[in-house]
Amino acid sequence: MADRPLTLMAVHAHPDDEATGTGGVLARYAAEGIRTVLVTCTDGRCGDGPGGVKPGDPGHDPAAVALMRRQELEASCDVLKVSDLEMLDYADSGMMGWPSNDAPGSFWQTPVVEGAARLAELMRQYRPDVVVTYDENGFYGHPDHIQAHRITMAALEMTALTPKVYWTTMPRSGMQRFGEIMREFHPDMPAPDPAEAAAMAEIGLPDDEITTWVDTTGFSGQKFDALAAHASQGENIFFLKMGKERFGELMGMETFVRVQDATGAAVPENDLFAGLR
Repeated sequence: MADRPLTLMAVHAHPDDEATGTGGVLARYAAEGIRTVLVTCTDGRCGDGPGGVKPGDPGHDPAAVALMRRQELEASCDVLKVSDLEMLDYADSGMMGWPSNDAPGSFWQTPVVEGAARLAELMRQYRPDVVVTYDENGFYGHPDHIQAHRITMAALEMTALTPKVYWTTMPRSGMQRFGEIMREFHPDMPAPDPAEAAAMAEIGLPDDEITTWVDTTGFSGQKFDALAAHASQGENIFFLKMGKERFGELMGMETFVRVQDATGAAVPENDLFAGLR
């Protein structure tokens, strides 16, 4: 340990995911002198284009969107003080069921072993002490999130490394609060149909199943600014409508499930690096 810094590696699917799910821990641990490595798996080409033009609509240029989103990602990393940005640059697969899922070169179509081998090389290079990614459902069923989970877990099997490994999640109490705030900002929002409501109820975990609660309140301003750096996707980022103060109230705690550990640190814990320092 004396010859290298403690290192956090976060593996995310798209530009802007780093800010939504882990912006607080990336900023907090960077401020504590920990090396922060962000691996972004796709180019984000299925995001909105200038003026909010949607994928498949006239005027949506996937290559131009990918370039714009890379620039926004770099700006977000500057805000969060990310030490190292690595991009795998697979084509964004879009939401589940979109034709882009089946496009040659899409992340969803990439063999897991191929993506995992590339990620394993980065793991050997950076030797992370902590790795963070999504759960097996990609938190909410997005194909690229699911694929990021798959290649991360496969890459860990390919290496001889034994970092602490975490999956991002949300407490069900927090999801309920989020729903209340959405209705506050959109009072005319129709109630979800029963199937959608049932699916939403399965997102996140009961509070007592969450192993790790990291207080990032002091870095919520950075997290907000990192999200704001992804200006082209502003229409899709509900959190920006709250303003910084409300955002900090809702998003000041980042939560995880610990799925691999060699330290024996007790849970629940309040630090991804518990047992390592």
